[in-house]
Amino acid sequence: MRDQYHEQPISSSFWIGRIFDVPNLDSGHQSIKSISTDPAFAADCRKAAEWLAGALAEIGFSASVRDTIGHPMVVAHHDGPEGAPHVLFYGHYDVQPVDPIELWDSDPFAPTVTELSPGRKVITGRGTSDDKGQLMTFVEACRAYKETHGALPCRVSILFEGEEESGSISLQPFLDANAEELKADLALVCDTGMWDADTPSITVALRGLTGEEVTIKAADCDLHSGHYGGNAANPIHVLTSILGEMHDADGRVTIPHFYDGVHETPDHIKADWEALGPPKGFLEDIGLSIPSGERDRSILERCWTRPTAEVNGITGGYTGEGFKTVIPAEASAKVSFRLVGDQDPLAVRENFRDFVKQRIPADCTAEFTEHGASGAIQLSFDAPEIGKASAALEAEWGKPAAVIGMGGSIPIVGDFQSKLGMNSLLVGYALEDDRIHSPNEKYDLRSFHKGVRSWIRILDALTA
Repeated sequence: MRDQYHEQPISSSFWIGRIFDVPNLDSGHQSIKSISTDPAFAADCRKAAEWLAGALAEIGFSASVRDTIGHPMVVAHHDGPEGAPHVLFYGHYDVQPVDPIELWDSDPFAPTVTELSPGRKVITGRGTSDDKGQLMTFVEACRAYKETHGALPCRVSILFEGEEESGSISLQPFLDANAEELKADLALVCDTGMWDADTPSITVALRGLTGEEVTIKAADCDLHSGHYGGNAANPIHVLTSILGEMHDADGRVTIPHFYDGVHETPDHIKADWEALGPPKGFLEDIGLSIPSGERDRSILERCWTRPTAEVNGITGGYTGEGFKTVIPAEASAKVSFRLVGDQDPLAVRENFRDFVKQRIPADCTAEFTEHGASGAIQLSFDAPEIGKASAALEAEWGKPAAVIGMGGSIPIVGDFQSKLGMNSLLVGYALEDDRIHSPNEKYDLRSFHKGVRSWIRILDALTA
């Protein structure tokens, strides 16, 4: 690796052209509107896949567009030295809808470079951060590496998906059908972010999810609350009482066996998180000040490595304008469980149902509707690739990389583990204020430039 490459900025117009298919920002051309959830943009999604396959072919990849039951995948392969590792890079080319369009300061599909503050240039547009800009950091890293060395340091495969923002309906069937082709030593995933603008991060924990809807039924019709009140069971009372029992006074979930499979975070990792401190303005920015949840855990632990039980919505009785004095015949709640470690999402579902059934009156019933279940992903904090990537990121950014978790989920990481038998290295360069999924989405040019160089350093580290 030639260190002088890392010191040279990459032309912003160069990457803007590649990410948005805009040779000149003043040309009036617009980028590819790869909005996967809207059938009206199906042709644009295919166009985006074809553009990416062409861009990869330009730098020596064997690239193809693969049809699916939904939007196409892009699969590409590049040879590496004999005996070198094989990595699979994943990203998605589809984007979220742009609504509400009136809140954008400029055309969401006409890339615009602006200066947010002195020296801080960003490019605005849908997909700049999630995930077009992110995936292009890796594509341009491969391009630059080959221009410098003539070859890549390892065997590289690439999978670009076109449905991540609309449910990934084609992903699992595609992985099943192409498992042998896509299997590698390690997956590289870029759909994550930085701890802050100057601190890179590596994600090692992703929470799983179990979704449940419970309906408590009592009388066979809504009842007059004056005539039946105090005698007839009120499903709202029954339901809220049960939901209120799900947590104790210290914030722990009381459902039996809920914590089966939950592991303690290593002390040295917790010390690192304590050094990071709580996210700036985490609660204050939303008008709160007192952390909820398990009292003996830090905010970062609660976000990243502790499970949760949350009520997401309750319905029952009369909720229209004015007032209606009824005891409803039924009441419902939607409940979600964020899972960590080795928690079994199906066991959590069954234990919750048992918890409810044991608490309803004999003349009431409970009905349940499931809303998906997926396990958590917990990678080893001490995996060799984590150490190598951490050193590479520190060399680029000048600060140790934060080893973190994520409160949400990235299902593809679980699929790589369960279907292809490989772990993932999750490194991204998005920032908290990138406004992904929102109007005026942006991506810092510094994140892009240093992201490209970071991937170059990581490839070298993994193959050293």
